[in-house]
Amino acid sequence: MFDLAIIGGGPAGYVAAERAGAKGLSVALFEKRELGGVCLNEGCIPTKTLLYSAKVYDTTVHGDKYGVNAKSATFDFGKIVDRKNKVVRKLVAGVGAKMKAHKVTVVKGEAVIKGRGAGGIEVACNGESYSAANLLICTGSEAFVPPIPGLKEAGSAILTNREILALAEQPKRLVIIGGGVIGMEFASFYNSLGTEVTVVEMLPEILGGLDPELSAMLRDIYAKRGVKFNLSCKVTEIRGSEVLYVGKDGATASATGDKILVSVGRRPVTSGLGLENLGVELLKGGVKVDERMRTNIPNVYAAGDVTGFSLLAHTASREGEVVVNNLTGRPDAMRYSAIPGVVYTNPEIAGVGLTEEAAKVANIAYRVAKLPMAYAGRFVAENEGGAGVCKVLTGEKHGEILGVHILGNPSSEMIYGACMAIEQEMTVAELQEVVFPHPTVSEIFKEVVFAVGE
Repeated sequence: MFDLAIIGGGPAGYVAAERAGAKGLSVALFEKRELGGVCLNEGCIPTKTLLYSAKVYDTTVHGDKYGVNAKSATFDFGKIVDRKNKVVRKLVAGVGAKMKAHKVTVVKGEAVIKGRGAGGIEVACNGESYSAANLLICTGSEAFVPPIPGLKEAGSAILTNREILALAEQPKRLVIIGGGVIGMEFASFYNSLGTEVTVVEMLPEILGGLDPELSAMLRDIYAKRGVKFNLSCKVTEIRGSEVLYVGKDGATASATGDKILVSVGRRPVTSGLGLENLGVELLKGGVKVDERMRTNIPNVYAAGDVTGFSLLAHTASREGEVVVNNLTGRPDAMRYSAIPGVVYTNPEIAGVGLTEEAAKVANIAYRVAKLPMAYAGRFVAENEGGAGVCKVLTGEKHGEILGVHILGNPSSEMIYGACMAIEQEMTVAELQEVVFPHPTVSEIFKEVVFAVGE
């Protein structure tokens, strides 16, 4: 009999297991593949490892901008992939070590909920039965593959985020269906290595949900580097290696690639878990939860992508912590007003809080100020000829920070400061009194805050 059974060993599951174990709960963690889930094995970590190799190559090739002549630089695709695999193995082992350190019982296999018995909630795995007082569902999400005519017939030419990470050879031409985060990060990686990349996106702009102005700037940067963008285009058919699509003018066009990456979104994994055996309620394909991550069934919780709400690893980890805090006597509730979003292209783009579009939809009065990243001396020193911008939205009446959006390196490492400002409901006047280290790129945040005014 365990205090907590967790199905799914991704960022929600393994973080919750670690936190629960540290607080003295007995925990059983079920994972059918590898600890770390999609994020560590097929998403966040392997893609960022690849992107860093591409960034090193980009920097080397263009070293003459910094007085370093290295135009003869080459890369070894096989070694780049090998390093990615090594990083993943190391971090998966690290998660396993954490589970062992906190006395978490890890069961490798596909778990199924059998129902509620006299001993608690029953979970079956590998022919064995496990009982727990509480259950946390963290089964994550999977790539959504739309029913495009000809897709199945295209066979190995079709890739999702999983298959593209397993490629042993670099494709000469890559067509990406979907200009979201996954699509743009792979566009960035392969463009840096010289692959001919074409992006077909149904929306009028890439990176829907992020600040459209910054997304357009990033698209322009990559268009100048040779990436071909086809916006407001709907894919209608795949013929072998050819992707057919209809543009906003109604005309049919096509793009050809040795490989075709389908990255049009993800969906929660809920089938085959036995949720019906407990009567767990679903909402829009995901498990329905409240602000404490509770389902409609007592003692049953859900966290991470399986809820279908915020499909981000860092959101999942925090949701798992909320569950454990509530189980161990610390009332806690999930807040989503300061969840950062980052795209690890080169340059990076990051944002948190409201965009101008979201503020308008919510009828929230706001002020906006923005400055080029060149206002930060460190940015100029390290990004020769680099473009970028920092935008800050504040409440019109009280001057509270509503949103921050940054295009430029290293925005992924800077955005947390904006998250804290929004979480703590800081105002422009309060941020103006904060001392930032100099010289750092993060100083741009304070520069823009002063541009907002009192």
